[in-house]
Amino acid sequence: MAGFWDFEDPLIPMEDWIETTVDWLVANYRSEFQLIKWPVQKVMWGMEALFKGVHPAVMIGLLTLAAWKLVGWRMALFTAATLFLVGLLGMWEHTMVTLAMVVSAVAFCAAVGIPLGILASQSDRFEAGLRPLLDAMQTTPAFVYLVPVVMLFSIGTVAGVIATIIFAMPPIIRLTNLGIRQVPQELVEASRAFGATRSQRLRRVQIPLAMPTIMAGLNQTIMLSLSMVVIAALIGAGGLGVPVFEGLNSLQVGLAGVGGLSIVLIAMVLDRLTQALGTPKAK
Repeated sequence: MAGFWDFEDPLIPMEDWIETTVDWLVANYRSEFQLIKWPVQKVMWGMEALFKGVHPAVMIGLLTLAAWKLVGWRMALFTAATLFLVGLLGMWEHTMVTLAMVVSAVAFCAAVGIPLGILASQSDRFEAGLRPLLDAMQTTPAFVYLVPVVMLFSIGTVAGVIATIIFAMPPIIRLTNLGIRQVPQELVEASRAFGATRSQRLRRVQIPLAMPTIMAGLNQTIMLSLSMVVIAALIGAGGLGVPVFEGLNSLQVGLAGVGGLSIVLIAMVLDRLTQALGTPKAK
């Protein structure tokens, strides 16, 4: 029994089980996973063509206008200065690819995550079953997602977006569920007393009142997406992760620093804009 308690050698062959499972999925369901990849690929290619096809001056103007409408003139000035600086640093094309990846990933996260959050808010049993999966998705290190994603979806930007979707989805599910559950029961009961059906209560009372919390979940999903698309450069994804990865490999501190600075600036802009979607406009 002494050898058993030494724990020097693995007694449970979990590594072999995981490799066998992934190999079996690749051998038997490769075509099905390619079908999953297809809509992500189309959305990603469309977003990338849009962002890269628009003239930088037009893109800066549009994002500056959005910042002015959502937040105020100070944020508009910061957005314009940030994007102009990114262009001067030579990171414009990488930034547009990163934005395309983030927008694509967040679109799928919202399309899947918000309905799942709504379902979880309506069923304690469904929430209890979903919670361990969300815990695993949030606590699994980002790099761990890359190996099975590469095996199932190959390498490239689209595979990076798929890994980002998996990594960034939990916050919007959790906060959608939390926001709806936190709606005062007095308001829900009042709507029931006036004859509102369950779907009407959900659409006209619970979701509108939960919107600030849902938007906070969207904000967190965007931030996680931005961090993951950088890591996805390790599997051939484009964007601002490329100069960071190249700088790391070749010890070019300047290249990695410029890429990192661009990521920070874009993250600040996206964070302020998405926060403003769930709060009143600053005066």
